[in-house]
Amino acid sequence: MTAPTVLWFNQINHDDIAKAGGKGANLGEMYSLGIPVPNGFVVTAQTYFEFIDHNQLNQKIKNVLESTDVDDPNQLFEASKKIKTLIKTSPIPPQIAIDITKAYKRLSGFGGLAHSPVAVRSSATAEDLPDASFAGQQETFLNVIGDANVLTRVRDCWASLFTPRAIFYRQKKKYDHFKVGIAVPVQKMVSSDVSGIMFTINPVTNNKNQIVIETIWGLGEYIVQGQVTPDTHVVQKHEWTIISHNKTPQTIQLVKSLRETKETQVPKSKQNQEKITTAQAVKIAQYGQKLHNHFGKHQDIEFAIEKGKIYIVQTRPVTTVESNSKTLQKSNQVITKTPDLKGEAASPGIASGEVVIIKSPSEINKAQSGQILVTDMTTPDFVPAMKKVVGIITNKGGQTSHAAIVSRELGVPCVVGTKTATKTLKNGDIVTLNGATGEVWFGNLTVGQLPVSAQVTKLATKSNLKTATKVYVNLGEPELAADISQKNCDGVGLLRAEFMIANIGVHPKRMIAEGRRKEYINQLAKGLKEFCGNFNPRPVIYRATDFKTNEYRHLKWGKDYEPEEPNPMLGFRGASRYINSPEVFEMELEAIKIVRNKYELKNLWLMIPFVRSPRELAEIKKLISAAGLLRSPSFKLYMMVEIPTNVIQLDKFIDVGIDGISIGSNDLTMLTLGLDRDNSEVAKDFNEMDPSVLWMLRKSIKTAKKRGISSGICGQAPSNHPDLVEKLIKWGITSISVSPDVVDSTREIVAWAEKRRILKNG
Repeated sequence: MTAPTVLWFNQINHDDIAKAGGKGANLGEMYSLGIPVPNGFVVTAQTYFEFIDHNQLNQKIKNVLESTDVDDPNQLFEASKKIKTLIKTSPIPPQIAIDITKAYKRLSGFGGLAHSPVAVRSSATAEDLPDASFAGQQETFLNVIGDANVLTRVRDCWASLFTPRAIFYRQKKKYDHFKVGIAVPVQKMVSSDVSGIMFTINPVTNNKNQIVIETIWGLGEYIVQGQVTPDTHVVQKHEWTIISHNKTPQTIQLVKSLRETKETQVPKSKQNQEKITTAQAVKIAQYGQKLHNHFGKHQDIEFAIEKGKIYIVQTRPVTTVESNSKTLQKSNQVITKTPDLKGEAASPGIASGEVVIIKSPSEINKAQSGQILVTDMTTPDFVPAMKKVVGIITNKGGQTSHAAIVSRELGVPCVVGTKTATKTLKNGDIVTLNGATGEVWFGNLTVGQLPVSAQVTKLATKSNLKTATKVYVNLGEPELAADISQKNCDGVGLLRAEFMIANIGVHPKRMIAEGRRKEYINQLAKGLKEFCGNFNPRPVIYRATDFKTNEYRHLKWGKDYEPEEPNPMLGFRGASRYINSPEVFEMELEAIKIVRNKYELKNLWLMIPFVRSPRELAEIKKLISAAGLLRSPSFKLYMMVEIPTNVIQLDKFIDVGIDGISIGSNDLTMLTLGLDRDNSEVAKDFNEMDPSVLWMLRKSIKTAKKRGISSGICGQAPSNHPDLVEKLIKWGITSISVSPDVVDSTREIVAWAEKRRILKNG
């Protein structure tokens, strides 16, 4: 049976990313949830592939890409132009054109005689992966009227799969250009009086108890593009009160016209008015919270208001939370000097450098490593330059503009909405910016050259500091291994498998069924080798896969192999999966053997997550031994301690035979206190310093010390609570593993705590 060309929103749910793309799948899910979503349909990703095959475009596109250096902006733009021309000049197969036209007429109503205005949007099938943010890479067309125009814009969306930014992003993330498809949602147009974007977490401070709402007059493209600086409401969850409200005058807006959209002046009577009322802000925030609770993740949501009625037109997971690993320093430096320029905080971190002013994408090759990019606003075509620089400043835009979102994704400090940056600053000026406060100063004011709070240590001078307690790093992305290995860390205390598995993209059982077992093993071994080679001889502790069923379902073919669980956190995960599906675990063990034996990287160890009983641990050890991996001084076996039973029965687990434990403070805190930290209704009570959690930590470390095995911690607790580090050292912990950005500061705290310990005992 031929796959349908179009699917209506009521035929789609969140599991249909392969058919409808991330955006389309979320629209269908929201529609079924009862959220006020304008109706529409999705031209499926399979239809895009049929179009490509029909016109025999694969090889032609491949030829262009193979001869392109994506790091050369001129070559990248030229390749994009060639490929888009190939797609836009190729005919849509007749039956596909008929199916889309029929669906558009049905959406328009009145027996197909009406021609309703619609929004035609792009929806990539690789959207919503844990590591990927495809937002803004493809095109959206508003106020499209008439079946011929709809067909043209659908094809334009297909072509936009090959924008310069999309090509560059896929190449750097190692996504196969020919496996990423594009679906096209066609949705009834909301003639927005007001448009906006909302985050169900504060995107700059990562405060989970705040919802940030930004609004502008007119259609929503200008807020995403950063053409205008929006009003901002920050709403406190649970109390549903407005913490802060920043009103910004607006003189231009994007509105519907006879030819899709046009820019007009905002009437003078409205230019200084607030875009929404307090009541509307709270109602919008509550829609956001409902979506956050439903999807179980922080959401980035687009909405529109027409004649007072609120419509939700898009939602996606926030992919930039705590992702600022490339930031030069976290914004813990206190600069007391009055700023020379002020804007909106957009991406945290402090950076200094030489100003380079870029007026258009054609000038992005001016940007050099170490500079501060200054521009009116950024577009997707600016991304290659944004990856080079150490900081970004724009005249326009808010926390949800392109510049802000991409800067957070890249971990680059950013200040937006300064209004006058391109006039106040000149090429060659040396400036310092603080992306967490929205402030800019003339001169290099980084640590060592300005007044600093007495509580903040000058970490840059301590890069070779040594401590008895090991300071490890938590990692998951192979491409970061080389850079992070240069830090003053003693190894990798938590190597997450999930990123590498998501990069493979296909459910492991499907790979086995297709006879691709060796391919899976080799891809995983390749990632492991990257970590071990860069950190050798320092240990790399690999935590075997701990995907939950809902996360496995997001992989291709995942829903064919995974049950739907009401509470995946307490379900089929960790050690129990290895026992029930040993063939999958055995592929991980084979990859470990390749790295240790073929590549002779003996610094790779293994850690087993979510072990519910000593019996499970014993069964796991049998599988490991059967694979030919035996405990030795160069191959150690660790167990995660993240369930209260791990603490209570730790002696019995140790009796089974392990070399060390690593405390997962995030899960252990949630399971000890009986709450989900990602559920905003109860997240405020998540507290790693709760007396019950501290008892669990102390008991685990003391037991490990008594039994002569290593003990570590790899959750966020030490990063969030420096005072906890002193307690951990007092109890006898042997290692602390933290995110890359706080390795140096954690080493300082450890050294301080060890010194206090010596003085007290001296």
